[in-house]
Amino acid sequence: MRNVERAILSVSDKSGILDLARALTARGVEILSTGGTARHLADAGIAVTPIAAWSGAPEILGGRVKTLTPRVFGAVLFDRDNAAHRDDVERLGIPAIDLVVVNLYPFEATIARDGVTVDEAIEQIDVGGPSMLRAAAKNHKHVLPLPDPSLYAEFLREFESGTISDDFRRRCAVAVFEKTSAYDAAIAAFLEAPGVRPIHLRYGENPQQTATFHGGSFEQLQGKELSYNNILDLDAATRLANAFGEPAAAVIKHTNPCGVARRDSFAEALRAAIAADPVSAYGGIVGANRPFDDDAARAVESLFLEVIVAPSFTEEARAILAKKKNLRLIAAAAPTNDVEVRSAAGGILEQSADRIGPRDAWRVVTERQPSESEMRGLEFAWIVCAHVKSNAIVLTGESQSIGIGAGQMSRVDAAKLAVMKATAPTAGSFAASDAFFPFRDGLDVLADAGVRAVIQPGGSVRDAEVIAAANERGVAMVFTGERHFRH
Repeated sequence: MRNVERAILSVSDKSGILDLARALTARGVEILSTGGTARHLADAGIAVTPIAAWSGAPEILGGRVKTLTPRVFGAVLFDRDNAAHRDDVERLGIPAIDLVVVNLYPFEATIARDGVTVDEAIEQIDVGGPSMLRAAAKNHKHVLPLPDPSLYAEFLREFESGTISDDFRRRCAVAVFEKTSAYDAAIAAFLEAPGVRPIHLRYGENPQQTATFHGGSFEQLQGKELSYNNILDLDAATRLANAFGEPAAAVIKHTNPCGVARRDSFAEALRAAIAADPVSAYGGIVGANRPFDDDAARAVESLFLEVIVAPSFTEEARAILAKKKNLRLIAAAAPTNDVEVRSAAGGILEQSADRIGPRDAWRVVTERQPSESEMRGLEFAWIVCAHVKSNAIVLTGESQSIGIGAGQMSRVDAAKLAVMKATAPTAGSFAASDAFFPFRDGLDVLADAGVRAVIQPGGSVRDAEVIAAANERGVAMVFTGERHFRH
């Protein structure tokens, strides 16, 4: 397999580029380059051919177009094993390019600067760089892409050996697509909310951690600057409140609900959500799915809260809440994003947003059939449970939470915790479990507490045992066929 005879070098980050270029020229590699990179190499005494001279196409539009030519891309995309490709490059006189050393315009660093304009940011959207890298990555069997200086040392070891391995080629191709996809995501996030700058937060979850918030689709109307934890909690609060069609309120602590309620008016729902666990509501984050009015403002006037997030605030509500100068008021629409993204294991996890499935997919599995009002209570419990960290058990009335067992390592402990946390009698309550009961012990804990109906996904090898326990205890039980783990 051909090693490297011709390379194109075009980099914004010039770290290590001179050493790389010297190593290439020492082995007789022809170096093609563009603009500032070509000048940087020439100033260091390294022989370089300007890409415009090689391609026959001058740089135009103030440097916006340098490499986007058939000669350059023909040289990069040429599949040496394809006879038709060989005929084309021979007919057109296009020599092959074997190495593409490119890193991208510093878009993310640009938008992180204070005072940067939208036009300045847009000018730092690289077009030719990602295109060349993707072309080389597509053809990595023959053309090696180097998208980052961290790859130079390993490349030089492979290069000096005389053969670049298939494994290294494939890893470099993967690095290209990881880099260009992250680059495109940063541009998309910026353009979705142009002019929004990253916010450098005081610290992360703890004072020893640094933190930055990128993007965001809400407006802060009042109060202290938001913290990392505030942002996580207000996100959880608005997601849960907006999971209901009726007026609903959610009080959140450490991303878990401590009180949730729905009522005919939002102010009534807010009072009920606070009453569900008034001790935990202290210092909490309130989420609303209706405009926050003066009645709602009076409901929290005497309560210490960190954040209130609602679709909007009336002038009367803002006047009342203005006395609480540190209280953060956030105006935010109902979440509409279909994708959730988080970091893990040094990479990025992406998943579609969780959704509650339709009620017509539910199945009653016990002898006792729940009434329509009981089904309404189970539906309420199920929605709340989907927003509680796993393992989760939730106890509710028909429209108000009673006890929440969140984040336990065993389901039976989650059931015990939900009963222990109950702030109202549990007799006649509804229970939801975010995943199936692996044994009957969790069901027995709930039945001992007087729970009258349970909703859970089902799917355990011991479903029959759990159903038998429910029948034995006179508890109605519904299987939804879907779980709602939340990590």
